[in-house]
Amino acid sequence: MSLKKIKSALISVFHKTGLEDIVKELHQEGVVIYSTGGTQKFIETLGIPVEAVENLTSYPSILDGRVKTLHPKVFGGLLARREEGHLAQLEEYNIPEIDLVIVDLYPFEETVASTNDENAIIEKIDIGGISLIRAAAKNYKDVVVVPSQSEYPFVLELLKEKSGFTDLADRKKLATHAFGVSSHYDVAIYNYFAAETEARDFKCSVPSSKTLRYGENPHQEASFYGDLAGMFDVRGTKEVSFNNLVDIDAAVNVIAEFKEAAPTFAILKHTNTCGLATRASVFEAWEAALACDNISAFGGILISNVEIDLKTAEAIDKIFYEVLIAPSFSDDAMALLSKKGRRILLTIKNWDLPSRNFKTLLNGVIAQDKDLKIESEKELEVMTNDSPSAEQMEDLLYANICAKHLKSNTIALVKNKQMIGMGCGQTSRVDACIQAIEKAQKFGFDLNGAVMASDAFFPFPDCVELAHKAGIVAVIQPAGSKNDQASVDYCNTNGIPMVKSGTRHFKH
Repeated sequence: MSLKKIKSALISVFHKTGLEDIVKELHQEGVVIYSTGGTQKFIETLGIPVEAVENLTSYPSILDGRVKTLHPKVFGGLLARREEGHLAQLEEYNIPEIDLVIVDLYPFEETVASTNDENAIIEKIDIGGISLIRAAAKNYKDVVVVPSQSEYPFVLELLKEKSGFTDLADRKKLATHAFGVSSHYDVAIYNYFAAETEARDFKCSVPSSKTLRYGENPHQEASFYGDLAGMFDVRGTKEVSFNNLVDIDAAVNVIAEFKEAAPTFAILKHTNTCGLATRASVFEAWEAALACDNISAFGGILISNVEIDLKTAEAIDKIFYEVLIAPSFSDDAMALLSKKGRRILLTIKNWDLPSRNFKTLLNGVIAQDKDLKIESEKELEVMTNDSPSAEQMEDLLYANICAKHLKSNTIALVKNKQMIGMGCGQTSRVDACIQAIEKAQKFGFDLNGAVMASDAFFPFPDCVELAHKAGIVAVIQPAGSKNDQASVDYCNTNGIPMVKSGTRHFKH
């Protein structure tokens, strides 16, 4: 068990909330407490004796508080192994043993998020605190380390349960958390500096994790590293799964394109949009999105850019779905939808998503800027003799967004701001075009007057020919093929406006 009694403690924290009960418990156990600055004053207001670190070191806090604890009389007491040789040196230099360290680091990440003032950010790089954490964690066989405010409840319970004693397992557990805190902190600082320099190392740290029921398949273990509650209010008795999370991410990225638009509804299955429509009301948008493919919608992910009202909730409640996401739900809609337990309802708090993407690959990681580009009308170039009408241009821009969020190779067909057909994940663009046309026809859509978008250029005129024969009246594509002119010529011959976006939107 290796039980050790805590006889002395060094406390230096930024946030004081939750500290009072711990300090009182330590005092009750007769622990000598050392502290600095604001923490020392806080402890004194509790009427509890506290020794100033500067009295221990015989040095005051200097350099505007940058140097307070960095001294052999502090780190000697932390790093000394409780064995004959080290203890003799402590006695020789009059250094007290320190058995417990409680540190809450300066809020570096919060400061970066709240200001661009470089001086303010730099001053929130903790030096003494991070050094105390690492020293105490290194010497976990003899020292207890509390590296953040989140550990306060555990430590308080530990002190009460064991009357000021800890065993080796307790100390090692806290040391593990301590190195997690210190490594995350260092990564945050590195990434701040790396954003403006030529640094090339890939570093990522997510401090919160959740074990999932399983991964992509039941035989795979999985965890989610992130703060789901920071982005959504979650309702429902069913646990969010690995596949749910992957689809939720895709759904939020799609609707983020329409967050300022008229009521828009999307339905996704296996990360691909199988229904998308914009209408005058959320109910109409739901009906139009469902009509795109009411078969694939079964067990899908549903998302709206506006509040879900009761009328829409009643219609949605008639089908089986996995997750429903919206900025808000009316009270009566939430009451209705909550009755079925095996559904997940997510109220999205914000649309803030990382601007960088990464994934593991081979024996490393690939990282890239997120595809945030979406073309506006003024960026488009008409490639043909005929130009699109205003209505056709609206649908072309809409189709371009649809294609951006479908797996390559992809073709999206749109009519009146409704995706009526899509082909995605095909090895041939011709296959994607055929799939999109057949899908639209399968669900009873009249393709006459619809428009087509492709995620990449047409190396041959075969796709525009297929589209024209099906009734497609306008086309948008990135262009850039040495054989662009063949497709342009076909369109000119048949009076089909074609516009160039100039941006490829592959999605693998």
